Amino acid sequence: MKFEYPEGATPLDPDESAGLRLTHVTTRGELDRWEQDNIVNALAWLDRRRPKDILNEQFIKELHRHMFGKVWRWAGHFRRTDKNIGGPWHQIPMSLKNLFDDMHMWMELGEESPDKLAMRFHHRLVSIHPFPNGNGRHARLMTDLLLENILKRPRFTWGSENLSQVGNVRQRYIVALHAADVQDYGSLLEFVRT
Repeated sequence: MKFEYPEGATPLDPDESAGLRLTHVTTRGELDRWEQDNIVNALAWLDRRRPKDILNEQFIKELHRHMFGKVWRWAGHFRRTDKNIGGPWHQIPMSLKNLFDDMHMWMELGEESPDKLAMRFHHRLVSIHPFPNGNGRHARLMTDLLLENILKRPRFTWGSENLSQVGNVRQRYIVALHAADVQDYGSLLEFVRT
C-alpha cells in the first residue's frame, strides 16, 4: 500500500503503514474518509467531557487515540522514528513537558493575547510532531480545546477550509508555519482567524 501525501504531510514508514487496522483501505481518499469518521467520534467524546486538564502527556495521547484509534494501531503512542519535521523521537516527552510548562507560565504572566498564546502553542506542538501521523489535525484540535476550555475564546477558523486537502489554503498554512519557525508569527496569527 502506497499513499500519495499532500504537500507538508509526513510520510509513514513501512512499519507505521503496517499499523493500519482497515486492511480494505487502498487509496488515500479511503483513508481520509475513515480517519475523518474517527475524528467525528472523537469530537462527540470531547463534547461529553469538556476537558480542561489538557496540558499533559496523558491527555495528548488519549485525544490522539480517540481521533485515530479505529484506523491505526499506534494511535495514542508517540512516534518511534525520526521524521522530516520534529526533533529526535526520544525527546518527545521532554519537548512536550517544556511546552506545557511554558504555556502555564505564559498564561500566568498574561502578557500576550489568548489568540497569540494559542497560536504559539499550536506552532510548537506541530513542530514537536509527536505522532507518526495526524499531527496537524491533532494540534489544531488541541489548540481549539485550549481556546474554548481554558482561554474562554472561540475556536480558530483555520483559513475556513479543510487543511487536509491539497490547495491554496493548505499552502498558506504551511508557509505561515515555516515563517513561525523563524519567529515571524504574523502570517500564522492572521491565518488562524481567517
